[in-house]
Amino acid sequence: MFTSGGPGVRELAVQALSSVERGYDLLAPKFDRTPFRTPDRMLDAVEEALARREGSFGAGLDVCCGTGAGIGMLRRLCRGRVTGVDLSAGMLAQARRAHGDEAYGDGGGAAGRVDFVRADARALPAALADTYDLAVSFGAFGHFLPAERPALFAGVRSALREGGLFAFPIGAPIPLRSPVWWAVAGFDAAMRVRNAVWRPPFVMYYRTFPPSGVRADLEAAGFTVATTPLEPFGRLPSGAPRWRLVLARRDDAAPAAPVTAAAAAERPVSGRAGRV
Repeated sequence: MFTSGGPGVRELAVQALSSVERGYDLLAPKFDRTPFRTPDRMLDAVEEALARREGSFGAGLDVCCGTGAGIGMLRRLCRGRVTGVDLSAGMLAQARRAHGDEAYGDGGGAAGRVDFVRADARALPAALADTYDLAVSFGAFGHFLPAERPALFAGVRSALREGGLFAFPIGAPIPLRSPVWWAVAGFDAAMRVRNAVWRPPFVMYYRTFPPSGVRADLEAAGFTVATTPLEPFGRLPSGAPRWRLVLARRDDAAPAAPVTAAAAAERPVSGRAGRV
């Protein structure tokens, strides 16, 4: 599963017994040589869908950016500032090495700039409020418990300008008869046991982000929600897309539900540009 130079079994075990933030700090130097990095195929499909539907954007935000797999895509889609946000200092260090705090553009107009911010995705800094036209996230949602989604979505909404778009891929539900369902169910069960007997917890689950619950929480946070198929991934025998792109648009006419302080402060979360 791992390329040459990737982490060994001992390194992965140490990560799994650490907190989410510390675990990704340790894994960061070798993260891009694991299967957990978001595949270029997914990034390309999302970029194509956004460009086709929306054209270009002003400023872009990568929520839980990890080592910065999505930054190149945002640089191509966005004319202005591109920001990556993550709680793991180690992952951000790798992202900076790859993309720098650098200006970009064709020289024909105002250049954009890439920068990185260390922050909890559920409580983004006030300095980022009402700044971005597009926010994306890849492979990080397994690190958020269902009760944390309202704070996460409220934070992203606060960073977007009026009419701004929050876009992310989501897979079709896995049928119960599929071996994959049993594999991910086993993984989630093992993680629950690990977190019951070991501290600090390492929150990573595969079945805590169902499309219906996600839509409801986005709408409660003040988004209008649509989806579009990611056709490069094909369709199921039923005809349903294997992957969809969620398009959640900040709707200032829809009041956002309040987020309780308890939900927002339940635990620190670190994102990653991880497996999708």
